[in-house]
Amino acid sequence: MSAVRTGLPVGHHRFTFTHAARMEWIKLSSLRSTLWALLATVAGMIAIGVVTMANTKAPGADHVDTFDPVNNVLAGIALGQMIVGVLGVLVMTGEYASGAIRSTLAAVPDRPVLLAAKAGVLGLLTLMVGEIVTFATFLAGRLALTDAVPRPGIGDPGVLRALVLSGAYLAMVGLLGLALGTVVRHTALAVGLLVGVLYVVPAVFSGLTGMTVAKFFPTMIAANSLAVSKSVAGCLSPWAGFAVLCLYVAVALGVGGRLLVRRDA
Repeated sequence: MSAVRTGLPVGHHRFTFTHAARMEWIKLSSLRSTLWALLATVAGMIAIGVVTMANTKAPGADHVDTFDPVNNVLAGIALGQMIVGVLGVLVMTGEYASGAIRSTLAAVPDRPVLLAAKAGVLGLLTLMVGEIVTFATFLAGRLALTDAVPRPGIGDPGVLRALVLSGAYLAMVGLLGLALGTVVRHTALAVGLLVGVLYVVPAVFSGLTGMTVAKFFPTMIAANSLAVSKSVAGCLSPWAGFAVLCLYVAVALGVGGRLLVRRDA
């Protein structure tokens, strides 16, 4: 029987985004570090949320209008973002460290497709976990409030939006970590940059200029724009803050994709 002509050289395979995404899912789901990182995110955020709510006191008469227990219960995002961000870094730098990137690029030579597949798989996974953990943290933390503190409900103004955007924020930080890992290709350096962007630089600007500049950094956006049911004076609105995050991720992945195409493995 004669061979079927495919129009491709012998041994060549045209990998579509679906094929690449399936390969990335197999790699990501088979790593023990992925499971442990996500479990640590869930456990850490719920624990911090419960402890914070258990220690939340009823507001005084002059603070009733600004009192926001939703912001308190989501305090664990400060920890969760770091774990998810490091996981994003490792999705790319782990392959460079082990040398597996050569096999990956041999299997999927179209590098933009490869990066898109990594981003798609990581983004969907962390989005799913992020939404689950924010809602679980809210429900658990709500039960930890004393009877003296009004319990917020999901149907209250701004609460559902705060939970959904906070869960999405974790996915955005995971993608930012992936982008940084793609740009520098070294785990320690990428994690250092991530720590700087999330914690150090905004803290410095906050100390020097207040929220004038700091409000544009991811952690400040999460704390004062996304994870709140009531607007915070002098900070970005929830949707403006989320748009800024999307811009950060798009630019970072764009730079990472360009460098991935231009550089050797």
